[in-house]
Formats: sequence, structure tokens, C-alpha cells
Amino acid sequence: MRPLSLFIVALAGLIVVPALAQSPAPQAPPVRVRGTVEKLDGNQLTVKSRDGQSVAITLADNVGIVYLVKKSMADVKSGDYLASTGIKGTDGKIHAIEVRIFPEALRGAGEGQYAWDLKPDTVMTNATAGQITKSPDGNVVSVTYKGTTSDYTIDPTTPIFTYAQGDTSLLVPGAAVFVIATKKDDGTLTAARLTAEKDGVKPPM
Repeated sequence: MRPLSLFIVALAGLIVVPALAQSPAPQAPPVRVRGTVEKLDGNQLTVKSRDGQSVAITLADNVGIVYLVKKSMADVKSGDYLASTGIKGTDGKIHAIEVRIFPEALRGAGEGQYAWDLKPDTVMTNATAGQITKSPDGNVVSVTYKGTTSDYTIDPTTPIFTYAQGDTSLLVPGAAVFVIATKKDDGTLTAARLTAEKDGVKPPM
């Protein structure tokens, strides 16, 4: 498989799995692990999670690893396929915590708006950007998904990213990671893909 194909496969999993977790399924829902690398021993990754626990994860032999590259509001265009973690403000509107611009090959992946667990009352929105308008709080992006329209505000401090392909060399002690893992019947965790810190840019989702 070519490097570009591997990148698309790895990234697709990071988008699609959270959405599927919201639908009834016989298997356990994915486990989202946020934290920093303690060690990587072969394909055994140990992560110190954000609640201070050491979490052991077995990585697939062909594990897909991606990292984030900083962008700006100027890079967000009408028609882009975006993902954004958002939180409802005191005004009742969704305010973006972070925004990611996906490659065209992944348009439609994980489409929808669903509950997220970064913070209380957060949602994940995977949708196509429509009209972008200025507001006193920043830029309001109108997005559509599955025939539904939603808006969220991107303020001047909201980080914006796109993805690039990485490898296991990024999994050094202290590096921040976001892993979508699968819990097996015996309680062990496995993962086929993850997002890792590079050049100080940490996964914010």
C-alpha cells in the first residue's frame, strides 16, 4: 500500500470510529485514551492518561500514526470538510475548542454531530463548511451534515490544524497522544491508529 493510502486509512479510522460508537453495536464502544507516552516496547505502548493512570495498549503491526500541522482561519474555506470539538457557551451556542481540516479523500467520513468526552457538554461535529461570517466573537461557520445545519464560532484563539502522516518515532516518552482503542473481552486494549504530538503540537481533541 502506498504511503498516501496508508495515511488515508489511518486518518479515516480516527474519524469514523467515534461516530460509529454512537450507534448500537454488539461490540464494546471504542476507548479514547488521552495522555503522554511513558514508553514504547516493541508494539506495547504505555500511556499515562490524563487521570494519572498507566494504560497499556497493544499497537497493530501496521499501526497508522498521524500528527497535526498548524493552520489558520485563512485556510478554512467554504466547502471544506471539517471536524471540530465544540462546547456550548453561556449564550447557548457552540464554540469551537479546536478545528481540523480533512483531505478531500475523507469527505463524509464520520459525518454527524455527537456527544464527545473531552470536557463536559462537548460535541464533535464532522461536516461540510458552508457560509462563514464575521461576528463580535470571531468567525461563525455554518456546517451541514446528513441534511442538518449547525453553526459554531471559531474565535481568534481557537487552534486550527490539518493532518500529516507520522510513524512510531514520534512515540517518545513525554509525547502527547490521542488513541482510539478497542477493549477486548479480557480487558486489554488494542489500537490500529493514533494521533501523536510533533514539534510541540499536541492532539487537542
